[in-house]
Amino acid sequence: MKRATLLLAFLFPALVAIVPSHAKEIKIGLITPLSGDVKTFGESVRNSFLIAVEEANAKGGVAGMKITYVVQDDRNDATEAANVANLLVNQQRVKAIVGSVTSKTTIPVSDIIQAAKIPTISPTATNPKVTVADGKRKDYMFRGCFIDPFQGTVMAKFALETLKGKSAAVLYDASNDYSMGIAEVFRGAFRKQGGKVAAFESYGKDDVDFSALLTKVKASGADVLFLPDYYNKVGLIAMQVREKGLNVRLVGPDGWDSPDLVKIAGRAIEGGYFSNHYSPDDRRPEVVAWVRKYKEKHGKIPDALGTLAYDATNMLLEAIRKAGSDDPKKIRDALASIRDFKAVSGKSTMDKDGDMIKSAAILKIEGGKQKFVKMVNP
Repeated sequence: MKRATLLLAFLFPALVAIVPSHAKEIKIGLITPLSGDVKTFGESVRNSFLIAVEEANAKGGVAGMKITYVVQDDRNDATEAANVANLLVNQQRVKAIVGSVTSKTTIPVSDIIQAAKIPTISPTATNPKVTVADGKRKDYMFRGCFIDPFQGTVMAKFALETLKGKSAAVLYDASNDYSMGIAEVFRGAFRKQGGKVAAFESYGKDDVDFSALLTKVKASGADVLFLPDYYNKVGLIAMQVREKGLNVRLVGPDGWDSPDLVKIAGRAIEGGYFSNHYSPDDRRPEVVAWVRKYKEKHGKIPDALGTLAYDATNMLLEAIRKAGSDDPKKIRDALASIRDFKAVSGKSTMDKDGDMIKSAAILKIEGGKQKFVKMVNP
């Protein structure tokens, strides 16, 4: 094990971080994208994970054990995510994992940790297949966020009732489980609540020219355009929407949450709305303290993904504390029993499928910044 660790540290010095050993310690893993197309997600998740671990170790660790950790970069690639999950389980012998971040990488990770019986909590992956596949619960897999059906339904209701939309168009990435899942839920919810879905079109992972799809959207007469994708792709589409002169309200899910969205789209994303897991404008004491703490350490306000990572890591540490052991089965049972956990992103309860029951925040892009609009309860 020691030789393998030294070899990994030599081969991947930027990706592996290991705290010196202690007499009693528990090793946990973090899987997050530190390179690739959503690296800002991964960076804020890593920063927040480390804050939670440092805080716990400063208090003497959990259940009498110091926490050591291994951080792995999955590059937001499904194959690489499976590779690093296997590394954490079979070579690093971690007792629990936080990660991954997006649904397309977390789904293959969930299959590996389930077979190995290693309790794992994703802070942010919202696709239902992360915790349940073909109707069967993956009982070692959990998540610290709400799931896609909830935010797809919330945004359909918001587009109809608050924005007074009557006809919606949806553009989604057909290669991305996250994007497809929310697109389908939004379409069903918008129709069920009396709206018309005038266009439902897909694109590929590497597409950058959306002019043909936007011509269809314009011809459909839609007054709302739902974009269930990550900030980089949404930014490109938003710019092309304005170049074509489309008069639509842009609406989306939590994948929009990155400071790079405004950097890419500029004024083209002004007035857009999206669902998210928290708002830094929330004045609850735990939110105020968290924002101050993160800002002092990293010089900026934490995004929702980082906040969820802080919450998910603390939930895992609380489960280890309750288990009083590094036994993965006992940690799994303690995670499954979480009720009314006082998280920064809101009071959280684990349901029978390992999914988190909590509220959603609606945010608006205004003046190049995110403005809190309202909270929506499940």
